[in-house]
Amino acid sequence: MSITLEVWGDYACFSRPEMKVERVSYDVITPSAARGLIESIMWHPGMRWHIDRIQVCNPIRFTNIRRNEVKDVISAKNVKAVMEGNQKELFLATPTSIVQRAAMILKDVRYIIDAHFELTEKAAPDDNEGKFQEMTRRRIEKGQFYRQPCLGVREFPASFKMCEKYPDCPEELKGVNDLGWMLLDMDYRDPKNIHPRFFRAVMRDGVIEIPKDESEVVTG
Repeated sequence: MSITLEVWGDYACFSRPEMKVERVSYDVITPSAARGLIESIMWHPGMRWHIDRIQVCNPIRFTNIRRNEVKDVISAKNVKAVMEGNQKELFLATPTSIVQRAAMILKDVRYIIDAHFELTEKAAPDDNEGKFQEMTRRRIEKGQFYRQPCLGVREFPASFKMCEKYPDCPEELKGVNDLGWMLLDMDYRDPKNIHPRFFRAVMRDGVIEIPKDESEVVTG
């Protein structure tokens, strides 16, 4: 069962994993970010979302900002020590843990996401595709979500609605545009070997077709 969702927002950041310190966004939304956005609206252990197609509706525009980020994490050793009755600090101090970092982000974005879901082994006996399809439709029409849908990071919330008509492609997006290797998703099939998967993202007249064949995917 499938849906066609229109999402938009003032800013977005779909961070490239090769940038270790300061964030640099991909040119467009990644399939994993699109899946996470949809799951924030409708998620159930008995269903799994797959992204089929992404249409870029607005010209691609970048801007630079500076963001406050936390550079530290609470030590797992300290957590374990406290659980064992020892005295350790379990907090982060803002004056020492917050730093400003530059980020190259997208602005004025709008996408059409085509996605479908499949039932999983965790579906209950009375779960079925029609039931989940209707639940998803109602939640989108009412603007409901489990957590605020965002465009890459929490600071950039996403608005959404059902897509009723595919928009025309902007003139500057027409033709073939090779966006290079893009993160497809994380592969969780083997819990002991979780790894990223990448695909060659090619945008044709503003549309990126998401590969279904494993031969088109590179494992990181």
